Amino acid sequence: MAGIDPAEEINELAGTLRSIQDVLDLDAMRKQIEELEQQVAAPDLWDDPEQAQKVTSKLSHLQGELNRVEGVARRLDDLTVLYELAAEEGDDDTRAEADKELETLKSDIGALEVRTLLSGEYDAREALVTINSQAGGVDAADWAEMLLRMYLRWAERKGYATEVYDTSYAEEAGIKSATFTIKAPYAYGTLRGEHGTHRLVRISPFDNQGRRQTSFAGVDVVPVVEQTDHIDINEDELRVDVYRSSGPGGQGVNTTDSAVRITHIPSGIVVSCQNERSQLQNRASAMNVLQAKLLERKRQEEAEKMSELRGATTTSWGTQIRNYVLHPYQIVKDLRTATEAGNPSAVLDGDLDEFIESEIRWMRRQESGTAD
Repeated sequence: MAGIDPAEEINELAGTLRSIQDVLDLDAMRKQIEELEQQVAAPDLWDDPEQAQKVTSKLSHLQGELNRVEGVARRLDDLTVLYELAAEEGDDDTRAEADKELETLKSDIGALEVRTLLSGEYDAREALVTINSQAGGVDAADWAEMLLRMYLRWAERKGYATEVYDTSYAEEAGIKSATFTIKAPYAYGTLRGEHGTHRLVRISPFDNQGRRQTSFAGVDVVPVVEQTDHIDINEDELRVDVYRSSGPGGQGVNTTDSAVRITHIPSGIVVSCQNERSQLQNRASAMNVLQAKLLERKRQEEAEKMSELRGATTTSWGTQIRNYVLHPYQIVKDLRTATEAGNPSAVLDGDLDEFIESEIRWMRRQESGTAD
């Protein structure tokens, strides 16, 4: 850090933090927290468990976000004092501690700045994620299951609730597909850049000759529907099939035909749910998934029409977006942002924040027409 004045860097970070606080509107956030706290204190809150879960989740998220911003502001103030103390006492250890905290604060404020970029129409929604194995046979099915674990671990690290609606297991290993929700505010805005094809290169554990195998899996991310959404679904255009839920290797996990598969005939969209014990509950969950898929289709069609009117080409993120190479070297690299990590094991264990933050910035540049 030779030649760089920490005071100037701190002033610059303070300015960035003030801009973040203005965008997030902390006073409005505090007022919303107060209103949600009153709702949580109501004795009849849990008469509607689903609504209660939404209220408590939103309150927890807002409290965490406010504490995060206020905590960073306090740390920035303390850092100035730490540098002054190091200078007064000529203490190299204290100066080194201050330098380390300055770098950490740069990262933390950068992450907060990314949150202010989530201002799209559906960005504040919860996320519905579907993973499908693609080319690569049994390796692709195993890869799809690895991705499922990666996203569930990411959510767990964040303290986000998740619910797996449906898992279709492959015959030998892994999964054909899985659909799950991440129940946290801004989950869709945060994860929508993960939409696309993910490529894995490794020595196949299923090849007795130990050959290198390339596998592909697709990730689809859509916003969860809300009551204000208007998605008209004609029951006559649906085919509903019921079947017995199955586990790994084709084993039955239910003794009744409670799993539900719904086909929307006009669009060809097929959704299923086998997570619940009741056929009625599975049908309701499957309908929610179908509504979310149709909402996203409607949103994409509207975006394409607007782009045509503007004479612009639509941006699609449904192509290959990231490589995970485990052999002959180890690296994870995003093809859009060039963000890379040399520890694939950590990434596959849910350490995704660096990739997610860089892709949010990249998407904002694409959408604003200021791509590099």
